[in-house]
Amino acid sequence: MATKVLDRLTVAALPPAPGGVLPLTFFDVPWLFTGPVERVFFYPYPHTAEQFTARLLPPLMSSLSAALHWFYPLLGRVRPCPDGGGGYEFFSAGGDAGEGVELTVAESSDDFDEVSGGAPRDVARLYALVPQLPRTEDGTFALAAAQVTVFAGRGIAVGVSIHHVACDDSSYMHFVKTWAGQCRVAAGEEFAEGALPPPPFLDRGVVADPEGLAARTLDEMRQLAANAPPPPPPPRTGPPPKLVIASFALTRDRIDKLKQRVVAEGGGRFHCSAFTVACAFAWACLARVDGGCADAERRAHLLFSVECRRRLAPPIPQEYLGNCLRPCFVEVGLGELLGGDGVVAAAAAIGASIRALDDGVLAGAGGWFHKILSLVPERPMSVGGSPRYGVYETDLGLGLPKKVELVSIDKTPGTVSLAEGRDAQAGIETGVVLPEAEMARFSSCFSDGLGQL
Repeated sequence: MATKVLDRLTVAALPPAPGGVLPLTFFDVPWLFTGPVERVFFYPYPHTAEQFTARLLPPLMSSLSAALHWFYPLLGRVRPCPDGGGGYEFFSAGGDAGEGVELTVAESSDDFDEVSGGAPRDVARLYALVPQLPRTEDGTFALAAAQVTVFAGRGIAVGVSIHHVACDDSSYMHFVKTWAGQCRVAAGEEFAEGALPPPPFLDRGVVADPEGLAARTLDEMRQLAANAPPPPPPPRTGPPPKLVIASFALTRDRIDKLKQRVVAEGGGRFHCSAFTVACAFAWACLARVDGGCADAERRAHLLFSVECRRRLAPPIPQEYLGNCLRPCFVEVGLGELLGGDGVVAAAAAIGASIRALDDGVLAGAGGWFHKILSLVPERPMSVGGSPRYGVYETDLGLGLPKKVELVSIDKTPGTVSLAEGRDAQAGIETGVVLPEAEMARFSSCFSDGLGQL
């Protein structure tokens, strides 16, 4: 396998973006010292690298410029507030300041069909297809980067990295779909302009913070960083295990059977959605991979995010560019999760957590950060992505993607990704990153669980 960088380009906004300063809200601050959300979109493209460079690259670049005009905060950086108060803000110079998003153009000799498939493969092969965010030495950092990799005669991969402090998955996909729509316009596709998403909503003032949660959370993060670091883990006795990534499908008929089972055995006490049963099924499989039978009295933990745009009072526009997520915490006895009714127990606990949002979506917000930190030693399963974001609707003028991978789930052990299936019957696609031996156990648990439906 070899990926060769052909060029690194700086793509500016056209027409020039206005620039400006935007504050970080309390939804943004917890992501300040994390990293980017990284996806790769694979498309069939049976042409040479020369044809790609001459025919496809120009509209990809011009459409990215057009999308960045509206999403200009992604052109900028996060920097410490100049008032010296210890806060952070988004800053974009705008106009002709030379700001732009770095676009890497590359060529790969890897096997396109294999790397864009769903079978287990080395996650490092996908990381060759996503760009790194440019680093600086002045205390600021870039927010977005893109990479287009051509597999001569087979296909292309479009990798997009956006730092999580800039936006959540809803905004991430809003930007990517705007880029895709602009690409279809640039290619002259009929009626494409009418299919462009609405522009983003940029007014951060709609996220009220009467209790000063942003400043409090930032202070807590600083205090944590100021304390002595935890002791290092014991040295490895051998080389680290190779991490592999794989996808598992829950078709619509399997989802319906899971719902029926959960409702029947759970007594119909809660609303049972496709998201609920998909999370519950993956959680039960992952618990078996961890081999927790010897300590079945422990509590198992799940962490997932809920979008708050429409749940706030008053609600804010769906097109709001930024983070608007709250964590949901779920726990269940490990013995229950490992038992024959583990999926039912998990689904009931997830359903109860979602139902508790009716008490107020911001209830307990002051304690979210500490609770997340307290769960880290418990190795909770966490969820990235969602079936509602429509990643498989991203048409760059090449048709629908063959495969979409949320590669950044490998940053946090125990994270799975969820996305809608590519076709009407595919239901929900679950992505997992695990060491090879554990992936084999997860695959076996997943297959056995489906066989029991």
